[in-house]
Amino acid sequence: MTPSSDISPETHDDDNARHASKMAKKKAARDKIMATKSGEKGLIIVHTGAGKGKSSSGFGMILRCIAHEMPCAVVQFIKGAWDTGERRLIESHFSDLCEFHAMGEGFTWETQDKSRDIEMARKGWEKAKELIRDPGIRLVLLDEINIALRYDYLPIDEVVAFLTTEKPPLSHVVLTGRNAKPELIEVADLVTEMTLIKHPFRSGVKGQPGVEF
Repeated sequence: MTPSSDISPETHDDDNARHASKMAKKKAARDKIMATKSGEKGLIIVHTGAGKGKSSSGFGMILRCIAHEMPCAVVQFIKGAWDTGERRLIESHFSDLCEFHAMGEGFTWETQDKSRDIEMARKGWEKAKELIRDPGIRLVLLDEINIALRYDYLPIDEVVAFLTTEKPPLSHVVLTGRNAKPELIEVADLVTEMTLIKHPFRSGVKGQPGVEF
């Protein structure tokens, strides 16, 4: 490899010129694509998959809404009994912009009470519908609702029908959790699958504050 000090000024200028020309063409192509994207739409967004980051991504969007002073809300299914950093932050500093409703009592192997799990999931869904129907709330995060749907605590047909017929046109709804139902993926506008490659839990490391909750 030729040391940078051995590159002549002419060669350096040629490289810069080629790079500038390449980037100009890329920008022109990008601007042409962007010129066709003028509409706005309330999105149904699904974060699923076995990898870490589904709820984290959803809460990242909540923080963006807060930064833009857009009213938003969280309904937390399953994990509602947990003392999470997100919940502490939102309830203590941003409750004027973001409603936080912790409706779950833990994973099903912790509660060991299916009827109670179904009852709490139902209450969470009723609260979610109330929040989503309010056009003043721009984004609603339904954290871990996919788990409730996976175990049939909530009927998927009801959830899909509501999202496709009653969600206000400019409101966003984010649904997180593993094993998203195919019916939900079908109607979603944006679906991201988190892929598990490595996780410290498999090496004996427990969930830690600031990383997991």
